[in-house]
Amino acid sequence: MVVELQEGSPAEIAGVAVGDTVVALNGQYPRDVIEWQRLVDEPDLEMEIDRGGLTMTIEVEKRAGQPLGIDVDAALFDRVRTCDNHCDFCFIYQLPKGMRRTLYLKDDDYRLSFLYGNFTTLTRFTEADLERVITERLSPLYVSIHATDPDVRTHMLRNKRGAMSLRWLEAILAADIEVHGQIVCCPDVNNGTVLEQTFAGILDRYEQLASVAVVPLGVSRFSPVDAMRPHTKAEAREVIEIIERWQSIFADVLGHRMVFAADEYYLRADLPFPETATYEGFDLHEDGIGMAATFAREFRGEVDEATGVASGFFAWVEGAPPEGYRAPRQSEPVATAVSLSSRPRRDRPIGVLTGTLGAQVLAPLLNAASTPAPTRVIPVENQFFGGNVGVTGLMVGEDLQRVLATEPEGDRYLLPDVCLSNGRFLDGLTLEDLPRTVEVIGTDGISLRKAIGA
Repeated sequence: MVVELQEGSPAEIAGVAVGDTVVALNGQYPRDVIEWQRLVDEPDLEMEIDRGGLTMTIEVEKRAGQPLGIDVDAALFDRVRTCDNHCDFCFIYQLPKGMRRTLYLKDDDYRLSFLYGNFTTLTRFTEADLERVITERLSPLYVSIHATDPDVRTHMLRNKRGAMSLRWLEAILAADIEVHGQIVCCPDVNNGTVLEQTFAGILDRYEQLASVAVVPLGVSRFSPVDAMRPHTKAEAREVIEIIERWQSIFADVLGHRMVFAADEYYLRADLPFPETATYEGFDLHEDGIGMAATFAREFRGEVDEATGVASGFFAWVEGAPPEGYRAPRQSEPVATAVSLSSRPRRDRPIGVLTGTLGAQVLAPLLNAASTPAPTRVIPVENQFFGGNVGVTGLMVGEDLQRVLATEPEGDRYLLPDVCLSNGRFLDGLTLEDLPRTVEVIGTDGISLRKAIGA
């Protein structure tokens, strides 16, 4: 469905209207926004439109490559390929009841991997999918590895196809498609010796991987599996030790470090972050790898442009990406209680709202910064999800309500946009539901530095 129409665009001039459903382009029926982009790049389109149940044809005159001027409401026009794994560690199973229906949809769709960076296990991948990936050069892709031992991977995915589905990874890599891997490390399941074996398997069979992110298990208070628990401090340190040892091995054999630990591991282990050069370009920034180091560089003015972050854990379910595959999503306009262009008084005390993990990163930066007004970090404990959930992107309105109710009136409160989607928090609340006025800013160091006048 057409949800937005650019003024003066070829589509608007031809008579396309918001609310129209595009059925076909030049006689072809696109399955997704990937095919849509290829088709709308053609000159002089014939569009079959459904308008309120009435089918009509609209001729659009345009140059090859000229933007059509249409935004659609979904990335996939056919059905999302849902996930048939039953992973104990899946965060979807750890959501409370009563949230938006879209948040409960588990996908295992390689197209969403390409478009949004979602991770796919490849258990529903087919020969036809492989042919399309290779033919259309759908790169990069993101693959959940978790373990290279077939039995361990089958156990983790709760799916017998988990033992063999990594054969598709070999075929994709052999076709020179860029692939980033991920390992969700679960205590007593795939840490320790199993993690070592997984790294050995990657070096043996998947050495063409661009990188592998190792992220800790996230556990909410709604987790239905008692065996799923957070890492202890000692376990977090052991994971880091294993990764750093294997980084040296990969660097010696392949010329790059290959595997990286999520920032959360260093925070949980109470260890300093690695040197900037260790991250080899911050390719895994959206997976929580080097995010703290990137933010610090942005905040200190060491880079001119923000790296950018994903729009949150559930970003893809809220709308289609902009034109151009994996193009950066712009911060969505949200109704703030104060206009950012109104130049709020700079002498008012400032409170920066963030998750408990983010507070560990922000506090030393703000303590060292010179600001015109007193500036403090306000950690927001995530009681909504509970467990070990402390990332800023999963902050919800209910917790912000609780925290802000105890804060003084009249201060400036800064809120990162990563916890909002279409103006709503994950629990469905909006900015208008908060007891204090907040200013929504970009989730990057440059935006924060400018907002506080540092």
